Amino acid sequence: MLRFSETSLSDTPRKRLPLRWLSLAEIVGVVAVVVAVLGYWDSHRERTQEAREKALAARERQVEARANALRQSFLMTGTLEGSGDRIRLSSQRPEQVIQTQTIWFPKAIRDAPVETTGNPRLEVGWVEDGLRKAKTESGRVPVGVLTVFIEDGLTKTDRAVYQVGYSLHPRTLRKAEVDLDGLSLARRGVTGDLQGAADNLWAAR
Repeated sequence: MLRFSETSLSDTPRKRLPLRWLSLAEIVGVVAVVVAVLGYWDSHRERTQEAREKALAARERQVEARANALRQSFLMTGTLEGSGDRIRLSSQRPEQVIQTQTIWFPKAIRDAPVETTGNPRLEVGWVEDGLRKAKTESGRVPVGVLTVFIEDGLTKTDRAVYQVGYSLHPRTLRKAEVDLDGLSLARRGVTGDLQGAADNLWAAR
């Protein structure tokens, strides 16, 4: 007959793992690793912040450059006069004083350019015969405009293409009445032939 020991297995004393204190060299090594990690994180954070600041500064410079370009640019506005037979032209900026203008229409509308001095305008009489031949009740006719103006005591030039809105009104036993409707910018800073630019836009309308 088998006989068990009176001492239970659970009563068997457990062996404790021996405790070991870190040496000074090991402590110094751990501290060095922690310091290196913190230094890397701090350096990374500084680089990220510096990159953000540079990107923000670049965006601010771009916004300022665009604002300066707009301030220095020339843009005409048109005001209807009479019953649509004239558009008075003026610069959007009052400090820009228009001196002379040369205006090119598509050759299908008018062969010769028009020159103005001290009285910037568009007159329906310059183009009404050509627009009647176009046989469209309404539309836009491109015009190339070379403007000489004074700003800050300096003589400057602007070369642009504008669109002039027009409408035709048929009349019984008479030629259709032509009205000018308004003005809008089509192209700014045209370097090539303004006559050709007006012709091309008219052909592609």
